[in-house]
Amino acid sequence: MREFTFERAASVEAAAQAAIANPGSKFIAGGTNLLDLMKLQIERPSHLIDVNGLGLDEIEKTAEGGLRIGALVRNTDLASHEIVRRDYGLLSRALLAGASGQLRNKATTAGNLLQRTRCPYFYDTNLPCNKRQPGSGCSAIGGITRQLAVIGVSEACLATHPSDMAVAMRALDATIETVRADGSKRSVPIADFHSLPGDTPHIETALERGEFVVSVTLPPPIGGRHIYRKVRDRASYAFALISVGAVIQPDGTGRVAIGGVAHRPWRVERAEPELTHGARAATSAILDGARPTEQNRFKLDLVQRTLGAMLAEANG
Repeated sequence: MREFTFERAASVEAAAQAAIANPGSKFIAGGTNLLDLMKLQIERPSHLIDVNGLGLDEIEKTAEGGLRIGALVRNTDLASHEIVRRDYGLLSRALLAGASGQLRNKATTAGNLLQRTRCPYFYDTNLPCNKRQPGSGCSAIGGITRQLAVIGVSEACLATHPSDMAVAMRALDATIETVRADGSKRSVPIADFHSLPGDTPHIETALERGEFVVSVTLPPPIGGRHIYRKVRDRASYAFALISVGAVIQPDGTGRVAIGGVAHRPWRVERAEPELTHGARAATSAILDGARPTEQNRFKLDLVQRTLGAMLAEANG
């Protein structure tokens, strides 16, 4: 690990200003992703800004009847919170499907949204990767692609977003609330928060330099049956080959977001009316335009079968 300087931020504004003043800086809270990347020389921050003391670890109801989740709420606390379990069961189930109990005890809400891809080529510093070094090339193209994206891909990147929590947040229409270095606030719908790779796969979110996530807000509960299924190579401590988060209403309508298939949690709202016509129709519409490789084409069938099982479960 390379040398770096360190400070503890006294306020949200101070944290954002410190990031502007130190161009090579990174925020650190739980560190469950960042520290691993630093050890591997993938992330090389010259300055770390500890944000754990900022008090952003509360879960509270909003005036509109929704829920505001502080950026530093730990995944364990969020998954077990009474209101989350009762009204946002999809989120609780997605969190419990992720990582291990020890990691969930440390990982934060904002950190989960901001974690970086687990593409094996991103982690191998001996190989070119446009995420690590823009313009160097994508080793996954023509390589082993079984775990990688099938939709929203580009000639520059085939990586997937690894978060389970983000899939649930996407289905629940979360909004990310931020503060810039000048003190101004911004609300970013989660649909606009994560980027597709295009020609700039190293730009992964809509955040500006120094912009700091302070909370995630969920709208009022929508009812329905909340189901999350994660298909992976082993039963625990593994990232999804595919995951499906769904909220199914009694009349068969609903919402669906998919993980493990794209550079961001994948949801196509205009395709969701097809849920009433069954899993095949819905999957065909949601994954319309997919560009799988021979090695990961199975993901298309896996999404359809998983969604079919979920619809059957929702129908009793």
